Amino acid sequence: MTDLLALAAAVQAAHARIAPFVVCTPTVAMPWLGAAIGNEVRGKLENVQDTGSFKLRGASNALLCLPEPVRRRGVVAASSGNHGLGVATAAARLGVPVTVFVPTTTPAAKQDAVRQHSAEVIVFGDDCVHTEARARQHAASRGLHYLSPYNDADVVAGQGTVAVELLAQWPAVETIYVALGGGGLVSGIAAYAKRHRPGIEIVACSPAASPAMAECVRRGAVVDVACGATLSDSTAGGVEPGAITLPWCAALVDRFVDVEEPAIAAAMLATLTQQHLLIEGAAGVAVAGCLADARGRGRRAAVIVCGGNLPLATLRSLLASVP
Repeated sequence: MTDLLALAAAVQAAHARIAPFVVCTPTVAMPWLGAAIGNEVRGKLENVQDTGSFKLRGASNALLCLPEPVRRRGVVAASSGNHGLGVATAAARLGVPVTVFVPTTTPAAKQDAVRQHSAEVIVFGDDCVHTEARARQHAASRGLHYLSPYNDADVVAGQGTVAVELLAQWPAVETIYVALGGGGLVSGIAAYAKRHRPGIEIVACSPAASPAMAECVRRGAVVDVACGATLSDSTAGGVEPGAITLPWCAALVDRFVDVEEPAIAAAMLATLTQQHLLIEGAAGVAVAGCLADARGRGRRAAVIVCGGNLPLATLRSLLASVP
């Protein structure tokens, strides 16, 4: 409990620390979703955050928490795209050299976006676990700080600032739906939300093709989980051994919902046609999770629309599937 209280306090501190560096994103009504679940639904639009994703929050907080001599030497990150872009953007603003390792599955457009912020990009491995391992080796061999996409308390605290804004914008929210990858976003949100709104429910949503963290929680340990291709490329891949987010997810998440690829695609298309919002696969997972969660019916729900960095080729494929 002490650890969770400390995390909630760290989220509050991060909110003040990163305020000059991030956008306070809007929370908007999603009436078409509300009609489906029988109560009001609102979306927290991190797809309009700088860099198109919530990841800028954690990256900014982590870099600002580093001692200046460590920042000057530079940092190393591993990412399927959005974390790398967040780190590169925050590092450029602070004058910090950065190298970002990405798996081979990272869309070329995301790689190019990271390079545009003067970051070095190294492509390695077809699974995030392997990519992260190589990035850590690279950092250790050069005496540089490694900045994990989720296995870092300062990153988690920064991601949790989404909840500080959401609860201020909509104090009546009863359930929050969050896409689940490594668990940084849901851990930070849940720690703050449960501290300040007792009784709030946190639902973590995973693509059924890559439910690594959810399965690790179910088994009570970091295990090797087979992960297939998914529209939610930013949540895909395994969980790093020793991940601090595993016990936090186990303690804080009320339900885990896995959604199939057709449901993710349908959620992305519905958000585009009904809400006029372009969202990436991970955000589609949260929307699909809200629709699939029968136990959440009738409760006021917020969906964390975590990103909008959808590759053009994926968008074309989605649109081509419409009759």
